Formats: sequence, structure tokens, C-alpha cells
Amino acid sequence: MKKKQSLVLDKEDEKLVKLLTDLGMPRNLSKTLMYVCQVDECKSADVEQGADLRQPEVSIAINELREKGWVQKRNLKKSGKGRPIHIYKNTMSLSDIIQTFEQEKLKEIETIKDDLSELKNLAQHR
Repeated sequence: MKKKQSLVLDKEDEKLVKLLTDLGMPRNLSKTLMYVCQVDECKSADVEQGADLRQPEVSIAINELREKGWVQKRNLKKSGKGRPIHIYKNTMSLSDIIQTFEQEKLKEIETIKDDLSELKNLAQHR
């Protein structure tokens, strides 16, 4: 039997995951993102092993990353019958993804500021 080595997230990756999580990104999503952004292509099983996640967690995270346009999927046909293997690849650099994430968060901050301002205004008139 052949021993297969897989890439795993290191301490620096875990720091990035923690920061993204602290900023509101779900942990499974940030771990999946960190893994996918550091390999050319991968299968969900690679992400499971490398990011220490379960299959359903990876599946949900990959779907969300695809919805955001940060990851794309292609099918690799196997010989014979059976389902094709899904191969995932990031569509943007990690820096560009973080910049997009930053814009989302800044928009949220503006919404919170507006809501707080309206709350204060309404409370003053009571």
C-alpha cells in the first residue's frame, strides 16, 4: 500500500483562520478557503484532511465559496461507471478575496452606524 502525504494547514494558516473567524466568517468556511487558496487544485477529500474538517462541513463551505465566486468546480471523469470527481480551484488570489471580504465588512459597519444613529434619533423623541 502506498503512503499518501497531504498538505495541512500550519500555524500561520491557523492565525489567518482565527482572524477571519473573529471578523465573522464561519470557521469551516475560513479553513476551507485557506486550504483551497494554497493549492493549485484539490478534491474535497484533500480539504477534509488538510483542514481537519468533516465531509459535510467541506461540502457546505465549498458551495458557499462557489456562490461568492471565489472557487470554481470542474468534473473529472473516472474510468468506468460512477460519479465524476469534483476538482476545486480558487478563482481569485487570497489578497483579492480578503479585499472583497473587507469591503463586505466595511459595508456592514456603515449599516450598523446608520442603525445606531437612527436608534438614537428615535429614542430622543420619546
